[in-house]
Amino acid sequence: QVQMAECGGGPVQAGGSLRLSCVGSGDMYSRACVGWFRQAPGLEREGIAVIDYNRDPRYANSVRGRFTISQDNDRKTLHLQMNDMKPEDTALYWCATDYCVVSDLDMARYYGQGTQVTVSS
Repeated sequence: QVQMAECGGGPVQAGGSLRLSCVGSGDMYSRACVGWFRQAPGLEREGIAVIDYNRDPRYANSVRGRFTISQDNDRKTLHLQMNDMKPEDTALYWCATDYCVVSDLDMARYYGQGTQVTVSS
């Protein structure tokens, strides 16, 4: 069984940075793919970054060049470094396992409550 908890969200001004972390337990380390997605009020979930089957990072166009996904060597902690943040990045952010293609959230499994990110202009 997997348990995951996101942290690191908060308020930030446009142009600023935040680093989200996702601490996992159980067999998170054995899952082939992990990633981050978000949901803003009134909008659908948006996949933003994954580490895919080949252990390569993949990003949505909306965050490419600004966000970086990484995972600790023991694969139990996932990070999302967010730079040059924009008001449109405001959302609730979750980490997920079994999430291998940025644009496809159908198989993504998430277990935490998410962490809120609010970017002010």
